[in-house]
Amino acid sequence: MGQQMGLADDESCRGRGHSQQGECGLNSSFHRLLADYVEYHRAPWNCAMHVFGILFLFLAVSLPLSRWVITLFGIHISVAAIALAPVLILWFVLDFELGAAILGAVIALLGAAAVILKHVTTVGMWSLTAALIVLGVASLIIGHSVFERRRPAMVDNPSHLLVGPMFVMAKLVVALGFRHDLGVIVGKRRQAPFR
Repeated sequence: MGQQMGLADDESCRGRGHSQQGECGLNSSFHRLLADYVEYHRAPWNCAMHVFGILFLFLAVSLPLSRWVITLFGIHISVAAIALAPVLILWFVLDFELGAAILGAVIALLGAAAVILKHVTTVGMWSLTAALIVLGVASLIIGHSVFERRRPAMVDNPSHLLVGPMFVMAKLVVALGFRHDLGVIVGKRRQAPFR
């Protein structure tokens, strides 16, 4: 598989206009990290549980952090947006297109958090946050223990915690017919035409 990954990385670099391996080194590193993550997420139901788990946990963190707003240079900004900035930058650096897609999802989820906060009390927010944490963690545990029958990837490599949202977005982008280079990694390969 390692040799296949190397070929996929080389093809991906050439296909995106990179002539030398050095120009695509970080992309190649991300592809290897994503491939390692995929090894822990082969079962389709585990992948589905991860979509829900990641969304629930994101909202659980966003709700209380979105309630706190600070003013920077005359602009009101939530602590949630400030806290997300470093990881969003990392996602953009690892893969610009996936980072942009995740940014769109983050904007939608932060908007959803803002709407929820307008309709709940502080007690309601904390109750919802607790419920989302329980549902999110349960989704991930069930996905791994019941469907994948393998311990979570982040147990072996804590950086996988940051790769999870990229994996989910990569699966979505590939399912929509884009980024065939990622399709080779996340498991949905293009089928060769019949001869």
